[in-house]
Amino acid sequence: MTSANLVLVGADGCKAGWVAVRRAHCSAPSVDVFASFGALLAANPDDAVIAVDMPIGLPEFSQKGGRGPEALVRPLLGARQSSVFSIPSRAALYADTGDFTTIEAWYAAHRRASEVAKTTSDPPRGVSIQAFGIFSKIREIDALLIAHPELRGGVFESHPEVAFCRLNGDQAMQLPKKIKGGINPAGMAERKALLCRHGYEMDFLDRAPPRGAAADDFLDAAAMMLIAGRIAGGEARPFPDPPGRDGFGIPVAIWA
Repeated sequence: MTSANLVLVGADGCKAGWVAVRRAHCSAPSVDVFASFGALLAANPDDAVIAVDMPIGLPEFSQKGGRGPEALVRPLLGARQSSVFSIPSRAALYADTGDFTTIEAWYAAHRRASEVAKTTSDPPRGVSIQAFGIFSKIREIDALLIAHPELRGGVFESHPEVAFCRLNGDQAMQLPKKIKGGINPAGMAERKALLCRHGYEMDFLDRAPPRGAAADDFLDAAAMMLIAGRIAGGEARPFPDPPGRDGFGIPVAIWA
């Protein structure tokens, strides 16, 4: 089956769960929010190609610079390389899997994860707040790929800034997407113009994001969908090439 016949999905984590931009059989793209990654999978055909902005494949022991994919893609991104943060060990990811009802409990769980991360890394390294904030989403995909190995051929890790760089002829974006945690309109405009050069309509990209998703989440999902198309068409490159494997046999690579 060619990429034109496949359902292509780009996904990113968001406050309400997962935001997904989907294109089926060369029709216009659509955007939806799903409460869980399992729900996203269930809403698409088994042979859909899904590119997601989330680390896939976890190390048992973390080296300086993170997993191999992070170390390989950072040099491509220039000033944008800080957007690629290192992923700690599987043990740190699973150190505390509770639902945190208070900010105090959240910070306590972060401290516990950091302690485990320090004992499973060389040099010893804790967990950044940014990385800890997506631990539950990383675990969500990890659990699905462990329980359902057949999904591994259709769900691929990517990264928005790497995607934008590759879509831009291997030139990193000039402007940041966010400044001090807030949306940078000029950086968003730069990325929207690039996405339009790859087939999107500006009216689609300018729409308000779905409830529970931020504007940058929506834009990142749109970029991920283009990477899904590149993967389906054999144009995408994995970093590393060939991908590695984690302790469960899950492929470890950032595709773009």
